[in-house]
Amino acid sequence: MRATISWWDLSGSEQTIGSLRDHLREEGVELWEQVEGLRLKFWISDRRNNRWGAVMLWESTADLTAPMPPNRAAELIGYPPTHRMVTDVEAIVEGVHPGRPADHGLAFEPAEESS
Repeated sequence: MRATISWWDLSGSEQTIGSLRDHLREEGVELWEQVEGLRLKFWISDRRNNRWGAVMLWESTADLTAPMPPNRAAELIGYPPTHRMVTDVEAIVEGVHPGRPADHGLAFEPAEESS
């Protein structure tokens, strides 16, 4: 298996973690459900350092050069990822949990009230 990791430093963008979360809720997830060879994609954020990213886990036979859904994060943020890497995956394990990964995530939880 392979993993790709993309990170954006949002300090040069008008986008925020909140606005990118809104995008995930509205349209950002479903297109990835039909990508051949993609095992798992999860979006990540680091509010303290103002970063947004994604991690994708791929089958070893996946063609990472094949057409993918549009990179809406890059379009919205206004520039390509600040950091991108492709790595081999040495091992994976999934622990005991009550649901599927798609059922969880901050973007799909009730919005926090601003203080």
